[in-house]
Amino acid sequence: MPHYIKVSQTASTNTYLSRLAATLPGGTVIYTPSQTAGRGQKGNSWESEDGKNLTFSMLLKHPPVKARDQFYLSEAASLAVVESLTGEAGDGFSVKWPNDVYWYDKKVCGMLIESSLDGSDIAHSVVGIGINVNQERFLSDAPNPVSLINITGREHDLLSLLKQVCTRIEQLVESLDSNNARTQLHQRYMTALYRNDGALHPYEDAAGTRFMARVAGIAPDGTLTLRLEDGTTHDYLFKQVKHIINQVVL
Repeated sequence: MPHYIKVSQTASTNTYLSRLAATLPGGTVIYTPSQTAGRGQKGNSWESEDGKNLTFSMLLKHPPVKARDQFYLSEAASLAVVESLTGEAGDGFSVKWPNDVYWYDKKVCGMLIESSLDGSDIAHSVVGIGINVNQERFLSDAPNPVSLINITGREHDLLSLLKQVCTRIEQLVESLDSNNARTQLHQRYMTALYRNDGALHPYEDAAGTRFMARVAGIAPDGTLTLRLEDGTTHDYLFKQVKHIINQVVL
């Protein structure tokens, strides 16, 4: 079972937990009502009004996947969030590759997973998650934030939702010790994937070139394969391609 430690304030729960990872058991969750310098993917910051949202990190020790297959951890964590939020607020949630969680075209959750490797194995992973829950207004220039209270019109119990998400992460990660379970998890991830509907959608590559493509697949290392309009396929690592949503690159 996850073990929860509340910190009154910290700059980053990922940084806090990473510093203590060697001394804490797997399943430890550090959460705080006040994160002053939350970190997201690509070095972005994460806006969170004090006491309104979930900002937490979970420690996974010696997860049952090799370092080369660590994207399964990302799939497990993002699916845990999607399933928990669906139970809390209804349909419309999906995973925007690699592990943001969206409600339709708006971002409700960001995630940053940092791993320490031991050869071909994962010594530990710190799964940092920020979920917009009870914050009604966003002041940063982030283009498309949304919260559960925006979606449902009511406040949500933070601790209850935290425990739902972390329990689900633990269950999904523990199931990864068999190839069959990994295959099933990946299929569920693909079903939950944002814009994986067989249609063409707009993208932009690292050079700024815009094009239309559909999802063709995602490899165990997280590489995204897109099929372009002309039928050719191209592989992209994280940061090499982005979605275009309402003319904004995200």
